[in-house]
Amino acid sequence: MRTRKQARRRPASATPPDRLADDTVWPLVVRELADDLAADARDRDRAGKVPFDEAARLREAGLPGLLTAPGPGGPGADWHTACRVIREISAADGSIGELLAHHCALSWTARLLSPGLAAHGLPAHDTGAPGLLAGSAEPPRAERGPAGLVLTPAGDGTYHLTGRRFFTSGVAVADRLLVGARDTASGDVLVVLADPAHPAVSTEPYTERLGQRLAGAGTVTFDRLPVAAERILGVLPYDEHTVTPYATLVPLVLRLLLVHVTLGIAEGALAEARDVSRASRCAPPPPTGPEERTAPAGPAPEDDPYLLLAYGESATAAHTAAAVADRATEALAHGLLAAHGLGVGERSDIAVLVAAAETVAHRAAGDITTRVLELVAPHSPADPLGADPGFDRFWRNVRALTAPVSPDHRLRDIGDHYLHGTHARLTLPV
Repeated sequence: MRTRKQARRRPASATPPDRLADDTVWPLVVRELADDLAADARDRDRAGKVPFDEAARLREAGLPGLLTAPGPGGPGADWHTACRVIREISAADGSIGELLAHHCALSWTARLLSPGLAAHGLPAHDTGAPGLLAGSAEPPRAERGPAGLVLTPAGDGTYHLTGRRFFTSGVAVADRLLVGARDTASGDVLVVLADPAHPAVSTEPYTERLGQRLAGAGTVTFDRLPVAAERILGVLPYDEHTVTPYATLVPLVLRLLLVHVTLGIAEGALAEARDVSRASRCAPPPPTGPEERTAPAGPAPEDDPYLLLAYGESATAAHTAAAVADRATEALAHGLLAAHGLGVGERSDIAVLVAAAETVAHRAAGDITTRVLELVAPHSPADPLGADPGFDRFWRNVRALTAPVSPDHRLRDIGDHYLHGTHARLTLPV
C-alpha cells in the first residue's frame, strides 16, 4: 500500500511507450497517473461532475490501449498486468478504477465471444489511439424477456437501434458503446458497436449515486440510430448447448476486475489513514487549561495499543483478501490462455474462486473502510471545527460496488460446489 500524502498534480506521461505491455515503463506511467488522481480525489468526489477531465488523463497516459485484451500481435497487457493496473488506480480513485474495469471487461468480451468479435479490435477515437469503451459488459439474460434495446431491420443488412438503458460506467465519456440489442426479426441478441457522438444518441449522466460518483454512470437513449452491417459484431450465444465454457468467462472477467477495484479502494483508504495517524505524532498537542495540565496524559498514537490492534486487524484483512483475489486471478488467467480448450469443470472451478474472492474482498473492504472513519477521527489535523478529511468517500465507493452482490448467493454456490461438486450452468450471465 503506497503512501499518497506527497502526491501532487502533474500530467501523466504524454508519450506512452510503443510497446504497451512494457514491463519497465508502464509501472512508472501508472504510478504517476495514480499519484495525479490521488492528489485531488476528495475534491473531485465532492464536485461529482462528469469525468471528462479524468478520461482525458487516462487517454493521455495511454491506459485505454494498455487495458485492451491482447490478441495476435496486439498491444494490450496480459491479464495479470491489467488487474494490477486497475487495482493501483482504484487505490487512488475508485471511480476511475471502475471506469477502467468496465472498459477492460468489454474489450475482453469481444475476444471471448467469438473470433468475429475479436477481429474488430478496440475502436479508436479521433486521434487514432485506442479509445474508451462503455456499455453492458454482462449480456442480458435470455429468461428475462426482450432486452431494453431493439434492432429493427432497415434493409441491405442495416438496422435502426432504439431503446433506453442504464449503464454503471462510461456514459458521456466513452468513445464507443458496446451493447446487446434484440433483433426484432430473428429474436437473437446482437452485439452492436455504437458511436455516442451520433445525433441519434443522447446521454443523461447520473450524479446522485451514493458512491463511485466519477465512474460515469448514466442512461443512454437511442432514437433510431442507424447501424451499418459492419457495426453488428455478432450474435450473442445464450443457450447452454451452444455456448462454450470459454465464452462464459465473460461475466467472470468483469466480476473479478471489480473485486480488484474494491480491494484497491480498501488499500487506498488504509494507506491514507496510516498517513494521518503518522502525521498526528508530529503535531503539537492542543492547548489545555491550568486544571487539565496535571491530568495524566493518554498514550501517544505510536504507543496506543488499541490503535495498533485496529491497524493490525485491518492490514491482515487486506492481505487475506488480496491473497484470495490473487488466487482467483491466477485461475482466470489460465482459463483465458486455455481458450476454447477450457473444460466445463475448469470453468466451474474458476467461477467458485471468483465468488470466493468477491465474498472475502467485499467483507474486508466494508470493514476496513468503516474502521478508517474511526481511526482518523481522533487523529485528524487539529481543527476546532472538525474539517472533513474526505474518508467517507472510501466507504461510499465500496458500498456502491458491494450492495448489488448478495454474499449469501455466492456462499451458497461455493458450498454446493464444495459439497456436491456441482457445476454452474453454462450461461453467459452467472
